[in-house]
Amino acid sequence: MTPRERWLAVLSRRQPDRVPMDFWTTPEFAARLIRHMGLSRLSQKRLVEQLNRPGRDPLRPNHARTALLEALRRLNVDIVVHVGPRYVGPRLPANTDVFGCTYRSVDYGSGEYSEVVTNPLADYSSVEEIQANYRWPDPDWYDYSVIPRQIEGWEQHPIQGGGSEPFLIYKNLRGQQQALMDLVENPEIVHYCLDRLFHLATVNTQRIFETIPGQVTHCYVAEDMGGQDNLMFSKKHIRTFLIPRMKQVIELAHQGGAFVFHHNDGNCRAILPDMIEAGIDLLNPIQWRSRGMQREGLKADFGAQLIFHGAMDNQYTLPFGSLSEVRQEVQDNLRILGAGGGYIMAPCHNIQPLTPPENVVEMYRAGYEYGWV
Repeated sequence: MTPRERWLAVLSRRQPDRVPMDFWTTPEFAARLIRHMGLSRLSQKRLVEQLNRPGRDPLRPNHARTALLEALRRLNVDIVVHVGPRYVGPRLPANTDVFGCTYRSVDYGSGEYSEVVTNPLADYSSVEEIQANYRWPDPDWYDYSVIPRQIEGWEQHPIQGGGSEPFLIYKNLRGQQQALMDLVENPEIVHYCLDRLFHLATVNTQRIFETIPGQVTHCYVAEDMGGQDNLMFSKKHIRTFLIPRMKQVIELAHQGGAFVFHHNDGNCRAILPDMIEAGIDLLNPIQWRSRGMQREGLKADFGAQLIFHGAMDNQYTLPFGSLSEVRQEVQDNLRILGAGGGYIMAPCHNIQPLTPPENVVEMYRAGYEYGWV
């Protein structure tokens, strides 16, 4: 089977030749993996610089991206192609996104993350103030004509396009603490801003589907609702502010012939029945060390409604476990989550820089060895 056929078989509840395998990473780990596999003589720093360059056009690969693709092929990863439009709107200041949020790179010792440092809507206390002072991005600031070129030569691979994660953007606009307080103190601001953000998401999704009709296999509809032990905010607020709007994107994705890939970190178990009712098809990342997210219970309660994606633990097993522990976890995931089908193996989030490359190579080696149906 091709990677696309393999993914579609699982998503359609048909039997693939083997369990598909996906790859999520930080640039720092990707660079370590490239060097570990002997695919580049460039320094770690230089590889990270190349991997961090903006753009995802497969027709313009640089050395680091070419080396990473070769690494993934050797590991038998079923590579997913991400498509999206090119920004052609007003010139943006350095380190600033289209929403006006500014970022700086924060070094955490082993790797860097880009963190928000200014929140454009933080000082406003009413919808009227925002309407008078803030300019929302325009959907026409994006060029969708580049998308067909992004999938040339990749037709045999799963394609991810469109979707939404607006509350994440809302937290950047207001600041995380204020955004969570707004759910109680300023619901009218939340409703107004989420309406604007979901409008952008739905227009973007619709235009991607129109540009490459029938080509998108799955659409990324995400919101991080779970912490390590429980939901980060109440089911009442999730049902009030998020799910009705997310359902619009979910229905749009289904109308476009795509499956809905739902990313929801941590312990999100309490809200899964609502998300299933809203129409999600696939749940990621399955952080099974979080309280309440045990794999056996998830499979028993939701395995008939959901495809599971992820579940290779990033909190202990991959960064700190032994090769035998990695191999055992692969076998456990295939046995539990893959029972009767419905599983795509992947790390449960981006592989972190301190992770030994040997553990990741072992993960894919074991997945390929044991994943045949």
